[in-house]
Amino acid sequence: MGTIYYGGSATPIHIEDRALAHLKVVIATKLRRGESFTVSWRHPDDQPRGRSSIWLHESIPLRFVFDDPEPTLLSREWIEELSNSANSSGGIMLVAEHFDGAGATATDGELAQN
Repeated sequence: MGTIYYGGSATPIHIEDRALAHLKVVIATKLRRGESFTVSWRHPDDQPRGRSSIWLHESIPLRFVFDDPEPTLLSREWIEELSNSANSSGGIMLVAEHFDGAGATATDGELAQN
């Protein structure tokens, strides 16, 4: 389970490592371009029912922490889906990955370099 530390919030945001790796690529790309947006997610079953959203802006401190020391293989399709939602007025809605048989295509570092 990975973690996002955002701004001065005392509450870390826990997201599964694979989802966090994909989200990190999209967030870094958007913030590098100076684009602000929201990220929303449903609360996990072990938390009170509901959903949360955060506003991401390049001036707000942000840190990603992964439990797995090895970078995960990334799905170009999932990154594109998250990127498309980031460009919408509703922002990113973190959804489960859709497996289409293509599987993972590149490591976190490989996609970040492209």
